Amino acid sequence: MKRNATAVWNGTIKEGSGNLTTDSKVLDKTQYSFNSRFADGIGTNPEELMAAAHAGCFTMKLSLDLTEAGFNPTSLETKATVTLDNGVITTSHLVLKADIPGIDDAKFQEIAAGSKATCPVSKAYNVEISLEASLV
Repeated sequence: MKRNATAVWNGTIKEGSGNLTTDSKVLDKTQYSFNSRFADGIGTNPEELMAAAHAGCFTMKLSLDLTEAGFNPTSLETKATVTLDNGVITTSHLVLKADIPGIDDAKFQEIAAGSKATCPVSKAYNVEISLEASLV
């Protein structure tokens, strides 16, 4: 399986701007710029997209792992925060809130840690990945 996205940039780094398009058109000439990356400009940025990819992938992998362990999650909500520090993406921090009937915290933490380590996006990122997982 292969997925595609296209980036177009026009102009200099600070005055220019660009757009991102995915084959699915979920992103369709979605704006990004210096200000959307480093200030409060309108549009997305690579770190936000990395965070979305990590949150989505981890949450799906956790659902799979829980199901395979015999648990039926009611809801899983993950917020990912990707940090850009001095021009280097250094961390991705996952905060998970989960409603899973019949699971104890020890088993939940074990499965969540395994999902964090084995989701395809975690495996692709060469950064420190941390996880705070709580049952609600």
